[in-house]
Amino acid sequence: MRGENISDIRRSQLSQMNQTRRNFCRIGGAAVLTAAVSGCSSSESTQGAQNAEPDASEAILLPDQPIIDPHHHLWKHSSRSGPYLTPDLLVDLDSGHNILATVFVECGSEYRTTGPDEMKTLGEVEFVIEASQNTPRIAQAIVARADLRLGDDVIPVLEGLIETGQGRVRGLRQSTAYDPAPIFYGKTLPKDFKDLALNPDFRRGFAHLSRLGLSFDAWCLHPNIPDITDLASAFGDTPIVLDHIGSPLGVGPYAGRQQEVFDHWRTSMTALAERPNVSLKFGGLGMPFLGAPLFQENSELRSSETLAALWKPWFDVCIDLFGADRIMFESNFPVDMVNCSYATLWNAMKRLAMPASEDERNALFKDVAARFYHIEIA
Repeated sequence: MRGENISDIRRSQLSQMNQTRRNFCRIGGAAVLTAAVSGCSSSESTQGAQNAEPDASEAILLPDQPIIDPHHHLWKHSSRSGPYLTPDLLVDLDSGHNILATVFVECGSEYRTTGPDEMKTLGEVEFVIEASQNTPRIAQAIVARADLRLGDDVIPVLEGLIETGQGRVRGLRQSTAYDPAPIFYGKTLPKDFKDLALNPDFRRGFAHLSRLGLSFDAWCLHPNIPDITDLASAFGDTPIVLDHIGSPLGVGPYAGRQQEVFDHWRTSMTALAERPNVSLKFGGLGMPFLGAPLFQENSELRSSETLAALWKPWFDVCIDLFGADRIMFESNFPVDMVNCSYATLWNAMKRLAMPASEDERNALFKDVAARFYHIEIA
């Protein structure tokens, strides 16, 4: 991530925000914004207020639009960045948009260090439950991880995750992302990820998700989308959501081939959209392995206008194929923090949704996520 950690990026963002805020004040303050967000408990406000800074780099568009952020992470450590914990997330949630609830998605964080290997992922759920105490918006739903290649032996792991999650574990994610080139932050993904969604043992484990009331978050790269289509066809009773629109690659052997990648991606997405049990997360487009122009190695943080223009061709295909009632906007924070601030990201999403009706906007920003992850909003 450009050799920076999250603390460095946060300082850069806040510096930009503060400078912009001073500029706004000098011209009369017409563009100065408040960061009040509804649905925040007193304890949550106190915890976030220590570091919260309203993002005045842009005026918040449609500030009353209710949002469920269906995809973020929390971690104490990362091989590519510094910590991103509850206070950091609260700074982002309180940056001007009306974030009602969030969904935590597994990221290999805080596994147990003792006990059976297959049960170590329960430590991540324990970590999230503790991290979200007294913060009712955060992690109203949890997407956990288990190794579905255990087949029938995964059942006690799934049951353990559900119990540990105190009713908040609503789904599972196990990466099916694979490419033989070293495209993932300069590294090659594990070979056992290859064709994982087609693996018979994986599918024996997958077969238990629906019975336990669990959905599946599918994270793959764009060449792997047909495998997810096949999986969705084989398990029509299991709700599946494709993360990050299938991560269209733009580095390594895919660099400079954006039109070819786009065409390949669109063809694969057309077949996937025919599976009625599949929904889509639109976001995650700031990751380095997506390449230029979606990601720029040394660019300044981008404006929502720039992001919306870059994302529009991809969004237009998604909305045409899936419709607003099967798409949820996502932040993918803190991963996408290298590309823009949290407030700017949601402004970009709102720009994309401007032509939509009110019902369609509500679907994109909250209703699809609420339905998929069984989140009740008062």
